[in-house]
Amino acid sequence: MTTPGAPAASRPRLIVGITGATGAAYGLQLLRRARALGAETHLILSPAGVLNAHHELGLTRAQLETEADAAYSPGDVGACVASGSFPTAAMVVAPCSMRTLAAVAHGLSDNLMTRAADVTLKERRRLILMVRETPLNLAHLRNMTAVTEMGGIIFPPLPALYLHPKSIDEMVAETVERVLELSQLPGAAPQAWQGLRPSA
Repeated sequence: MTTPGAPAASRPRLIVGITGATGAAYGLQLLRRARALGAETHLILSPAGVLNAHHELGLTRAQLETEADAAYSPGDVGACVASGSFPTAAMVVAPCSMRTLAAVAHGLSDNLMTRAADVTLKERRRLILMVRETPLNLAHLRNMTAVTEMGGIIFPPLPALYLHPKSIDEMVAETVERVLELSQLPGAAPQAWQGLRPSA
């Protein structure tokens, strides 16, 4: 685990959670792009998130942690991000498992991931859950409704096919850019829809 240094006053802080749902590339790209935009990133990485990142990306916990300014395990409930007195711009769980969604929806602050999400909601900050599951059952839908009613944003990472992406990397990058804009990070620049052109 790494620990944060003294942040520059002008650097926005972003909490990034990575769970065991498929889509570890979203979390990795989010960390890299947020750093490029000058944000101070705080990573919470679940054991299942490590397992999935190794399966999908070939990365270890240590390699993922080097992408963030500070990194924590879910059991580190005394970390700075567990308190509302630690100011952050937003928290994004990318990807977000149905287990994490359910815990957040029901206020179960049983580990650092869900505690940080609960803190984000209670402080009226942006919480974005990039949920990954299909098809959805009624419990999933009700949990998404509950989080939305509390002020969270449910953001399934669906590709913008109308932009004609040429690779998986392009699809991931564009989705992440939209999430960073929702996180209110200065400099995020998703592609804007220009409208359909008249057919010849």
